[in-house]
Amino acid sequence: MTLDEIEICCGSINSAANARLGGARRIELCQALSEGGTTPSHATIRTAVEDLRLDVFVLVRPRGGNFVYNQMEIKTMEEDVRLCKKLGVKGIVTGFLTEEGNIDKELTRRFVELAAPLPVTFHRAFDECRNPDEALEDIIACGCRRLLTSGCRPTAQEGAETIRRLAAQAGGRIAIMAGSGVNHSNAKLLKELTNAHEIHASCKRPSSCGTEETDPEEVRQLLETLVR
Repeated sequence: MTLDEIEICCGSINSAANARLGGARRIELCQALSEGGTTPSHATIRTAVEDLRLDVFVLVRPRGGNFVYNQMEIKTMEEDVRLCKKLGVKGIVTGFLTEEGNIDKELTRRFVELAAPLPVTFHRAFDECRNPDEALEDIIACGCRRLLTSGCRPTAQEGAETIRRLAAQAGGRIAIMAGSGVNHSNAKLLKELTNAHEIHASCKRPSSCGTEETDPEEVRQLLETLVR
């Protein structure tokens, strides 16, 4: 794999700086990882782009909980996408479901068009969908460039068989990115088991300030394991 195919999930600007220190080139930037991640502040995004000079993919999600949003939340998310484009990010990460557990095709397509020419990653809302095979086709049809998934299981290793099947079904039409529970000790095996095109990992460890932050040494070891 190349550095461009490995994404480090960072829940703060300190984590982003640590990811860079460990050798990462590309990050997914968010906050509130304990809630599954929400959109970071615009100041955080600007700092990651301009000062750290990372390839920043920004999570656009207004709250934790489910992936069915009301009109005010959608309006906020649209404004976040517009501001992200102005700040020079490399991509948008988002996802929408209907109350029935299907991909919300109308909203997904709208955000793909709004984000253009930036690529859109459909995130792990996918792992809560009713029918993964159908959902994958819907996501491809909407124009998403990547799908982040744990194979509809708590971790990517547990969902490896499903991820492998999804990668085969995708047939190169979309990049399948395996994430959740990925670390330097299982990343190489996971890549072999899933045939995933890309890998997503947070590389978190407890920090001295009482939070979990990306650990630069774990990032370095992960990259050493995967990059060749």
